[in-house]
Amino acid sequence: MNICLIPARGGSKRIPRKNIKEFNGKPIMVYSIEAAIKSECFNRIIVSTDDDEIADIAINNGAEVPFMRPKNLGDDFTSTAKVVEHSIKYYKDLGVYYKYACVVYPTAPLLESKYITSGYKKLKDSDAVYAFSATSMPFPVQRSFAIDVNGRCRMFNPEHFYTRSQDLENSYQDAGQFYWRDVERAENNNKITFSDIGIPILIPRHLVQDIDTEEDWKTAEYLYKAVYK
Repeated sequence: MNICLIPARGGSKRIPRKNIKEFNGKPIMVYSIEAAIKSECFNRIIVSTDDDEIADIAINNGAEVPFMRPKNLGDDFTSTAKVVEHSIKYYKDLGVYYKYACVVYPTAPLLESKYITSGYKKLKDSDAVYAFSATSMPFPVQRSFAIDVNGRCRMFNPEHFYTRSQDLENSYQDAGQFYWRDVERAENNNKITFSDIGIPILIPRHLVQDIDTEEDWKTAEYLYKAVYK
């Protein structure tokens, strides 16, 4: 049995009501619910929230809200892992056990269901613990630099200043869209996701946009319209 968990608390400081703000005609969270439904990977799709309005939107768009998230799991410092653990324990206490759980973030309107499906298939056919969305870096990280207090540059890897980009190893980053886990293996493994127990599911860069600021939001809208309109 598989469960999809969409964590969507009510508080959001940088973009107020971010999880249900209208994005190209509908609350942004609805895109995540629809992608999860379309993937046909789940026995249950739930939204973990502490907010009545978010709960209503979730239910009206095909998800379940079996409980309201406790207040101690609703602040800025609560990790997604804690939310997942709370949800899984809720069902365990009811005698319901899930083999695989997948977190789908509520602000991932560019996510396509086929990548969720790919993550599930690759995880269940392996001995890995996690499968997660990832994308390639748009530039060689080996040639990146920091800016010090005096406004001057400091390369992280100065030995690569003269190295050609095509001679550098490709690098990748977390796309922040979904995270599959083998529930039992995750409980008994202390390694981090981005290690040899994690399978990255590569997504094209034009389908990836982290949304933390108003500028991010506008960029995501532009990308969505370019790809789907």
